[in-house]
Amino acid sequence: MEILSVRNLCKKYEKFELRNVSFSLEPGYIMGFIGKNGAGKTTTLKSMLNLVRPDAGTVAMCGEEFRANELELKQRIGFMLGGVTFYPKQRLRVVTKVIRRFYDEWDDAVYEGYLRRFDLDPDKKVEELSAGMRVKYALTLALSYRPKLLLLDEPTSGLDPVSRDDVLELFQEIIEDGERSILFSTQITSDLEKCADYVTYIKNGEIVASSEKDDFTGAYRIVKGTGDQFTDELKQRLIGYKKNAFGFSGLVTAEDAPRVDHLETSPADIESIMIYFEKEHRE
Repeated sequence: MEILSVRNLCKKYEKFELRNVSFSLEPGYIMGFIGKNGAGKTTTLKSMLNLVRPDAGTVAMCGEEFRANELELKQRIGFMLGGVTFYPKQRLRVVTKVIRRFYDEWDDAVYEGYLRRFDLDPDKKVEELSAGMRVKYALTLALSYRPKLLLLDEPTSGLDPVSRDDVLELFQEIIEDGERSILFSTQITSDLEKCADYVTYIKNGEIVASSEKDDFTGAYRIVKGTGDQFTDELKQRLIGYKKNAFGFSGLVTAEDAPRVDHLETSPADIESIMIYFEKEHRE
């Protein structure tokens, strides 16, 4: 059974539109949700959670339609849209006391364990936390009632490299039982290389690809050549390219790679794929 299913999700604003966003996730996996700023990642997450009302489409979580079972499902879903910014003058222990009342399965032992792991002082006020520590506190709250599905928006944003690595290790621990899954949006593609099983890429409100990470990167190749090799025919085969005085580099599909075997070819990584897709036929 899919733990998350998004089908044809649409949301139209005056200057932006989500168009038929669809992807799914099985239990026991981590999915990275990528796209440049303004591509629609946060709008998708908010539409999934009914924080903004979508114009069309369906969302199912833990096998149940979300909007028809919203209150019950939110007991089983952990979500984090940025760090904690509410109650800035209150101490963490006071904020926690308010939040824990909403969750039937809240576990104080789990909560205390994450406070220690993230070195969070419950006597500090929210406004005294750094941006990174606010993210850690928000993650602590989201994990303390043992959710089956975590939906996280930029969870590693603002964290130093050591803290980021700790959070990514935690993600892998969370899914080890094969019953829980994580969807997290990020701009830090190296995080995906470390822990993601699947990648979903959104561009201008539309899903470009959603597949296993190795399938995603394996579907493309980086090619390089001289200025003389940069012909109009080749240009039409390139998804995107960068050109300078010394030559060019570009992205092609793996299917097209044999047709450009006269060029230097190398494997593509997630960051390169994103960069070249955003440079579609532009110099």
